[in-house]
Amino acid sequence: MRHTIFWLGLLLLFSCKERNSISDKKVFRYNEPKGITSLDPAYARSMSNTWGINLLFNGLVQLDSNLQVRPAIAKSWTISEDGKTYRFLLRNDVFFHSDPCFGDQQRRKVNAGDFVYSFRRILDPTIASPGKWVFSNLEENLEKALEAPNDSVLIIRLRKSFPPFLGMLAMHYCSVVPKEAVLKYGKDFRMHPVGTGPFRLFIWKEGVKLVVHKNPDYFERDEHNQALPYLDAVSITFVSDAQSSFMSFVQGKTDFLNGLDDGSYKDAILTRSGELKPEFRDRIYLKRSAFLNTEYLGFLVSDTAREAYQSPVTNLFFRQAVNYALDRKKMIHYLRNNIGIPGENGLVPPSLYKNRKDGISGYSYNPAKAKELLQKSGYLKNPQPVKLYITAQYADLCEFIQHQLHEIGILVQLEVNPPGTHGELVAKCQAPFFRKSWVADYPDAENYLSLLYSPNFTPNGPNYTLFSNPDFDRIYQASLQEVSDQKREQMYAALDSLALEQAPMVVLYYDESLRFLNKRVKQLPNNPLNLPDLKRCVVEDRQR
Repeated sequence: MRHTIFWLGLLLLFSCKERNSISDKKVFRYNEPKGITSLDPAYARSMSNTWGINLLFNGLVQLDSNLQVRPAIAKSWTISEDGKTYRFLLRNDVFFHSDPCFGDQQRRKVNAGDFVYSFRRILDPTIASPGKWVFSNLEENLEKALEAPNDSVLIIRLRKSFPPFLGMLAMHYCSVVPKEAVLKYGKDFRMHPVGTGPFRLFIWKEGVKLVVHKNPDYFERDEHNQALPYLDAVSITFVSDAQSSFMSFVQGKTDFLNGLDDGSYKDAILTRSGELKPEFRDRIYLKRSAFLNTEYLGFLVSDTAREAYQSPVTNLFFRQAVNYALDRKKMIHYLRNNIGIPGENGLVPPSLYKNRKDGISGYSYNPAKAKELLQKSGYLKNPQPVKLYITAQYADLCEFIQHQLHEIGILVQLEVNPPGTHGELVAKCQAPFFRKSWVADYPDAENYLSLLYSPNFTPNGPNYTLFSNPDFDRIYQASLQEVSDQKREQMYAALDSLALEQAPMVVLYYDESLRFLNKRVKQLPNNPLNLPDLKRCVVEDRQR
């Protein structure tokens, strides 16, 4: 009882402190049901952590809503002809948040040496950052790989050319942090972040609430030379109960709801066609955009799998038949309320092709063609059930797939496992036919095509199908040396087409991000990374 009273009292004090500090201000409020475990960029792995870190930190570059690389702390850069040396010229007006770690002056200007320190920290094995892989291609001599000739110039040298690297530097692992703060707070830096971002930490009670306030020294300005951000504060709660979180948004207590992770509320707020129901339209609006997530079915296609499982999935005609047998448009309409784009293109989401509006032409629904290919495969001579390995979250979707494949003569059994078990089975090549998804780590088609590059065979990489094709590997390797974006995209398209022909996967759909917003909220752009950019966001007076 005393324990309960203590926490109630603490919450009351916390709430009063927040109200006294940000009342009558422009505050953006949202709930993060999965919680935040760290505000240290070194651990910017989960979406919930990344969203919090995005408020507090900056890197050399950033991505705009079209996934184009734009300046951030680096105002310009050059890349050598061989694609291995990057030279960044930094702004001279960027300061870390005011903090006692800087001594009497309370603040310090960012310099190139801070980036050298920050990047080496990510590589430090004692930090165990999940973002270490971002710098795996650095020149082996770290002194040469990361160099700051002066406060304004940073040089990064790679072992070999890797064109997506510039976009990777926009990832939050690559944010700049001050050595003074890391040394002063040690492991507590995760709760005492000191960055350069548009907001700075005000208070954080883990599992209860986090509040950040506007950074008055923030360096970015809008096109009218007005200081950013427009908001005074962002307030984040951590209510894990899906119903409570949903009701809080519907009642106007929070300003933003990201997607519908709990599918039970999909039909409560959306029509079958994916529009807001009429009763919500007076106070809520919906923004949707492409999201860099491809949902697919994978086949284990190696000779080893053929010998171990005697499964028909190693037969090319069988795999192509499965691809033609699925009505992806019907799947999206009836099972997902039109959320998502039918996967009738390649593995790479169409939004990543700059010069191809619809990406690469893939498989569309054609049951007659599917039956013809299935006959060629020899499966119908002795049809045996094929196991499709899934998790419970996708049961409805996979029951639809099961039914459609049965219509052309393929018998499918659904093997449902917990997510951890499912992931282990796929990683260990113990699931010949499985459902999987791939969310891009960085906005480049290479990130998707790497799933089919043979040196990336699991467990060393994300090639869970064990697909191996000499032509694919050759073009893939050549694309990494090509510095021309246009020529590289042509290579990506060739790889995508080759993968479609060999069909180691069935692309089901390209996901979309849904943002439900209170009509008080203005200027919150969407982007395919589903990362809210609150620098230009405006929240109108709650009394209106």
